[in-house]
Amino acid sequence: MGRKGVLGTAVSTLAVLGLVSGCGSFGGGSQASVGASNVIKIGTLYAKSGAFATSSMPEYEGLKFWVHQVNKDGGVFVKATGKREKVQLVAYNDQSSTQTATNLYNQLITQDHVNIFVSDFGSVLTSVAIPVAKEHKMLLFDQSGTGVSFFSNNNPYIVLTSLRSSALWPDSLAKYVIQRNLTKVAIVYDSNDFDQSQEATLKSKMKSAGLTPIYDHAVSTSTSNYSVILHDIQEKHPDMVIEFGYPNNDLAFLQDLRAGSYNFSKVFTIFPGQLPALFVKNLGKKAIDGTYTYPTPPLIKEPGVTYGLSLQEFETKFQSYSKQTPNFLNVAGYNTGLIVEKTLETAKGLSQLDLRQAVNQFSGKIRTLDGNFQINPENGAQVGEALPVGKWTEVGGKLTIQVVD
Repeated sequence: MGRKGVLGTAVSTLAVLGLVSGCGSFGGGSQASVGASNVIKIGTLYAKSGAFATSSMPEYEGLKFWVHQVNKDGGVFVKATGKREKVQLVAYNDQSSTQTATNLYNQLITQDHVNIFVSDFGSVLTSVAIPVAKEHKMLLFDQSGTGVSFFSNNNPYIVLTSLRSSALWPDSLAKYVIQRNLTKVAIVYDSNDFDQSQEATLKSKMKSAGLTPIYDHAVSTSTSNYSVILHDIQEKHPDMVIEFGYPNNDLAFLQDLRAGSYNFSKVFTIFPGQLPALFVKNLGKKAIDGTYTYPTPPLIKEPGVTYGLSLQEFETKFQSYSKQTPNFLNVAGYNTGLIVEKTLETAKGLSQLDLRQAVNQFSGKIRTLDGNFQINPENGAQVGEALPVGKWTEVGGKLTIQVVD
């Protein structure tokens, strides 16, 4: 599939400008260069429709906000050219389709000749960007594709920017379960890399503490009805029910939980901690009252920001820019832009491996509104930006979240 059928068109903060060589190559298969027009082309995808739209679009808006901010200030400073360069964002709608995404990722590199390559939201839509990036020797700035299998020591062309590798997410959840001696834990998870890796980590840490889940069941990522599963779990009388899924899974799970007469003292789902407004809009406040989750900025504030806007500054400026209250995925997209910016400020050369080496240089040395940015230098996986466990509580019609571990 080429441009035909793609709902989105190239999006740019500037008029589309032709690039001419003169300031050094960014390398990669595209041989894209920064030229006399002083424009750096950043290529990415977004999902305006389909299963991932609710997460992809806010992440994309966050990245667009970063572009707006840097261009307003004259562009990003590129160490290798010794000057500021304006940023042009080239983006297409992949409609939540991996097949469409594959074609469009290739188009960004081979036809649009982007200098910086950024993936769409999540593990599913990032999974098809990885082989494309590797084939063309382009560094992939992976925003939120956290699947463990994405990161290997023989592939230098990937950096995870805004979330930890998913196998590390349940560290705090496992600690919560073990310290409270929750001996009867039920787990239901999607059969994809993102959720499977979390189930595996939780189960492994529980096993080390002498605990075994009383229910451990995989479902398809497309699952939209959990009634039978919830009935089966109810018969086990669990201390805690943990559902690992994407937003649509969490919504369906909590909807069915609310519709049934289930008596679970503790319930954990992932995305109410990232997209609370989505859950309140679709299910109401009562549906997430008492639910445990991973709280993320802006629900929690990262102290000691040393690079980019503070959370308070981001909330004020993003709301003025977009007329929307920011959520975590807006933060994640903006944070990706910050990592691209710091990379260009740091890299001594403009080859893709120069960019990758630059990320290693500042890894562990900057703290953004998303937390401590630190990667595994061997494979590019994020090991900073830890996720705590929190609990939603409704008091007087107002939802608040409390970190419990």
